Amino acid sequence: MKATELKSIFHKELDDIYGRNEVESFFFLCTEFYLDLPRFQLALQPEFTLTKSEYDDFFNALEKLKQQEPIQYILGETEFYGLKFKVNKKVLIPRQETEELVDWILSSVTSSVAEKSFRVLDIGTGSGCIAISLAKNLPNAEVFALDVSEEALEVAKQNAEINEVKVQFLKTNILDEDRWNLIFDNLEFDVVVSNPPYVRNLEKKEIKPNVLDNEPHLALFVEDNNPLQFYKAITNYAINNLKPNGHLFFEINQYLGNETKQLLLNLGFVDVELRQDLNGNDRMLVGVRSGVIPEKSGIKK
Repeated sequence: MKATELKSIFHKELDDIYGRNEVESFFFLCTEFYLDLPRFQLALQPEFTLTKSEYDDFFNALEKLKQQEPIQYILGETEFYGLKFKVNKKVLIPRQETEELVDWILSSVTSSVAEKSFRVLDIGTGSGCIAISLAKNLPNAEVFALDVSEEALEVAKQNAEINEVKVQFLKTNILDEDRWNLIFDNLEFDVVVSNPPYVRNLEKKEIKPNVLDNEPHLALFVEDNNPLQFYKAITNYAINNLKPNGHLFFEINQYLGNETKQLLLNLGFVDVELRQDLNGNDRMLVGVRSGVIPEKSGIKK
């Protein structure tokens, strides 16, 4: 079967579900993954023909796509910040807005600081995309990452090996504040970053089926009556364990930008900035711990 014929089948079966442009993307992701054939090369070889075993892989992928399984889970990998990451249904698929968060963190780290001892903590690491991308681009940094899911940590450890970086992974519940200092032995960090669960149950109707039916709800959803519970716990930790002038970065719920910003301000963070993603949604937040060392403090859960 010619590749052009196979591509036409993809469009015929999937365009009504995803739209033509996204189906085009799916097809070329498959050609790169299954055939190691980049898009431009296929354009130069319009008569390129697949063997039966080769096009069987495509038809298997096609059937899963018709069931709205994400292409990243079908292929078992994705790209994030120029790096390759393994993914499965135990971890969220890394997204563009999280790349924007990583880029913001890296742009805030001056060269003079990066050359010295620099310590980063990623809370709720999932696939490890944030921690690993930071470790790759800050080679002198000491990077820690934690998650409550053992299965997610196994994926993250594989990704650290693939990308040849050292990250110290830890299993713990980020809401169990009594364990913080037991785990880290009173370490202080230059950067704390988190992309915690933030989608309220009331927002499920906005979630596409390919996300709702496949990605881990543990990493997505929070109760409607306490949507900032993870942000409260992490902010409590950060105000006491960031170095003076250290930074706390969050990815946030676009509908709760002002509430999340006020959370940091109430606890004494300064230079708090709410930033929009490329789609114009309130999606990222940073706060700086004051140079004045506070007494141990906290806010109600």
